[in-house]
Amino acid sequence: MNNQQYKRQWRELDDVTRERISRSTQGKPKSELHKQRIRQAMKDYWQQVQHRPQSGITMDDLIGAE
Repeated sequence: MNNQQYKRQWRELDDVTRERISRSTQGKPKSELHKQRIRQAMKDYWQQVQHRPQSGITMDDLIGAE
């Protein structure tokens, strides 16, 4: 994948956001081929999004700043 800027910085979402996304996609019919393509696109996307850092780890630790 190229170096695109994504809005989402971390994988973890709060429950309100997860519920809103779920409601927005509920009840929309999709063919099996469409579902497979969405599934693959999401796998590719999520490989680019990092997990939220654990407490105690600073941004300097992540980027290697001294």
